[in-house]
Amino acid sequence: MEMDKQIEYIVTLALKEDIGDGDITTRAIYSGREYIEAEFIAKQNGTVAGLEVVRYIFHQLDSDVRFETDIQDGDRVQRGQLIASAKGAANVILTGERTALNFLQRMSGIASRTRYFVDLVDGTGAAILDTRKTAPGHRMLDKWAVRLGGGQNHRMGLYDRYLIKENHINVAGSISEAINRCARQRNETDEKPLIEIEVKNISEVKEAASHKDVDVLMLDNMSLTNMARAVSVVDGRKKLEASGNVNYETVRPIAETGVDYISVGELTHSVQALDISLLFAE
Repeated sequence: MEMDKQIEYIVTLALKEDIGDGDITTRAIYSGREYIEAEFIAKQNGTVAGLEVVRYIFHQLDSDVRFETDIQDGDRVQRGQLIASAKGAANVILTGERTALNFLQRMSGIASRTRYFVDLVDGTGAAILDTRKTAPGHRMLDKWAVRLGGGQNHRMGLYDRYLIKENHINVAGSISEAINRCARQRNETDEKPLIEIEVKNISEVKEAASHKDVDVLMLDNMSLTNMARAVSVVDGRKKLEASGNVNYETVRPIAETGVDYISVGELTHSVQALDISLLFAE
């Protein structure tokens, strides 16, 4: 798999951050002639993500390292399961160990949490979305992990979708004027990004949904009753995204209101890494 240039840059930066002028402990103890096989072992159930990043890390350090796995990114793993192995010079594998695990554990943590939310809304038709609440500089990796967990990406940044929020509306003077300003700018571009607007009540839903240029309505912190009313009012004319107060207990009832998307900030803003170990094979 060819790695995205931005991801290559992130990995290069991470290796430089950890290695600096060299792994002095490994350099002191290992001659460089030792050969090992190291195994990545899942220490808890989850969804694995980041295998291709780990492969790239080891190959950047030494193209002779053999990284082998029988599973793919996005597969579920069980506690105690062998995820992958790395075979090659011991000093190289030890030097790359921490960086490889940092990426693999974080991405797998995001994918695992995403998969859990996706499973909770199974059968409802609602898709789980991420947000921009990502680790600075790691957005492409965080959002890649969300996809591997079965979720979908919202906008990547401020540049690829209009998202009109309360402060924008206040400056523009009204919902209609905010929409019109975005629509005028969009009409001058070739990309034609989607226009989404945050709404807080049914009156705002009706006003926003009446505009032909609006693609998505974000139902911000609405009650389940009002979400269901919004679905009825819009009647499929626009896509609806539920946002705010989404957790394991609320996500299924929200999905059952009939919304199209549910955005979940905690997928990436408070990541719990999946516990994975790298052990020497006996």
